[in-house]
Amino acid sequence: MEIAEAAPPAAVWRRHLPGAITIGALLAAWQLVSWTLLAEAHLLPGPVEIAAGVVRDWHLYPRNIGATVSVAVRGFFFGNLIAIALAFICILIPQSERPIMQVAVVAYAVPLLAVAPILVVLFEGDRARVILSALSVFFTTLVGTHTGLRQADRTSLDVVAAYGGGRYAQLIKVRIWVCLPYLSAALRIAAPTALLGAIIAEFLGADRGLGIALVVSEQNLNSVRTLGIGIVAATIAGIAYWLVGLIGEWATPWAPASGSSQ
Repeated sequence: MEIAEAAPPAAVWRRHLPGAITIGALLAAWQLVSWTLLAEAHLLPGPVEIAAGVVRDWHLYPRNIGATVSVAVRGFFFGNLIAIALAFICILIPQSERPIMQVAVVAYAVPLLAVAPILVVLFEGDRARVILSALSVFFTTLVGTHTGLRQADRTSLDVVAAYGGGRYAQLIKVRIWVCLPYLSAALRIAAPTALLGAIIAEFLGADRGLGIALVVSEQNLNSVRTLGIGIVAATIAGIAYWLVGLIGEWATPWAPASGSSQ
């Protein structure tokens, strides 16, 4: 397998510079609109006011972030673990593929808030929130893993079969290695999704967490705090996306780096 060479610092800088300029321009425009057109209405605080509010209210964040991230990490782990296991079963037992995928589609189509009250009644503590977070990542990882496992080269599979290997040997020696870039992409998407699932689960009731803090700030009509919580949550989701992607690039050095020019 051909291992992709690391991009030089100058190339990395050129790749990220347009995005940084775009974000900076949007933030500047947002702040300008807040100071001019919407100054009297007080409807849209600018980035400066939001950042000041986050600093002022920082004592509220650590325990709420800890509660939400704890649920999201467990949901990410269990949801992805079950999804990967079922994708393997689909390959090892082809007869199971159709029913597993049908159940997965049904589970994906049902809104989380529709099943949340049932889970809250059935499970104590934060288990219901963990399950909701796991459900939010399950389908993406299942489809990504299953797609990757099916991309194995037919010739390589035939070689394993010619040496007496069955489906299990083909899975271990060929399919898993082809699947890893697909799995990495699925997990990268699942990381922020798990956090979103945990926040949504808190809307139904929780002692603490970013979701419940968001509900309270909205009820108090505190727009600065509401947007601050949203930006903090988005920042955590972005860090999770970046971190999982970094691990994925380390684990699959032969795969093209995302966003790299060909």
